[in-house]
Formats: sequence, C-alpha cells, structure tokens
Amino acid sequence: MSESAATGDATSERSAELVRTFASEDEFRAFYERTLPRIFGYVFHRCGGDRSVAEDLTQQTFTEAVRQRNAFDGRADPLTWLTAIARHKLADHYRRLDHEERRLLRLVVKEIAADHEGRAWRRTDEREAIVRALGALPALQRAVLVLHYADGLSVREISGELGKSESSIESLMTRARDAFRRNYGEPTDD
Repeated sequence: MSESAATGDATSERSAELVRTFASEDEFRAFYERTLPRIFGYVFHRCGGDRSVAEDLTQQTFTEAVRQRNAFDGRADPLTWLTAIARHKLADHYRRLDHEERRLLRLVVKEIAADHEGRAWRRTDEREAIVRALGALPALQRAVLVLHYADGLSVREISGELGKSESSIESLMTRARDAFRRNYGEPTDD
C-alpha cells in the first residue's frame, strides 16, 4: 500500500470516528470533557484572561463544531479542527469589539462636532473614563449597556439581539450597571 493510500485511510477513519462521536450522546460527552479544557485554555489565554468571554467563545466553538460536523474531512486531528474553530470565534469576537469601539468613538465625535460651545471638549476626560470603565466590563455586560444606552434598545430588543431571555438580560443589566459604577468610581447601592 502506498503512503498516500495509508494517509487517505487514516483521514477517512478520523472523519468516520468524529461522525460516530457526534452521533452518540455518551461518546460526545466523553469527547467534550476530554477537549473542553484544551479549547477553554486556548481561548482564555488569548482573550486577556476574561473568563466570561472565554466561556462564551468556548461554547460557541462547540456549537459550531456540532453544526459543522459533516464538514470535518479527517485531514486533521479533531482537537486541531476544534482549535481552528475557536480561533475563528476569537477573531469574530475581536472584530465585534473593534466595531463597538469604533461606533462608540463615532458617537463621541458626532457629539463633539455638534457642540458649538465647547462643552463636550471639556468632558473629554469624563468620556475617556467612561470608555475605560466600559472596556473593563465583560463583553456581554458591555454589550447590554451599549445596546441599551447608546443604541436605545429595550430589554426585549436586547434579548432578541443576544439570544437570551428578558429576565437574564435584566439581571445582566443590573450587574453591568454595578460593575460600570465601580469601574467608573461611583458608589454602588451595595
């Protein structure tokens, strides 16, 4: 048997094995438990040690793996394949963050441009503190505050955007406000 035929057989076997793994709940659970720490660790260290973001991206990775399981062709080890999915989710996350920061900056620039008396320029330090306080929040907390206060969305609309229940959005909003106040230097209700 040639080397390329042996490689093709191994590739087909890895692909078939992953298909079987995703078809069986017990095998998937074992696969998940075996690969979860590696995927979480990979994401955690690349998102600045933000546990909330790492958990979200790890969950997105496994969800995408289940969704794309038939696309796995067996040329790579399943862990390598999962890591590639995690890398794409991480890149998407940073693109979203960049988009949010640019949108916030545009809002600040528009307000400064519309301020003919110069009040906004005097508030530049305050704006920088707001951006820093927002930046220190976990992504979902930052998202609910920005969607609610900058974009004017209701809790129901935010719920639809983020795919979470209204009660979880309200809870997240409460935690986000408290964390923002602490980061900004305002006392909380505690």
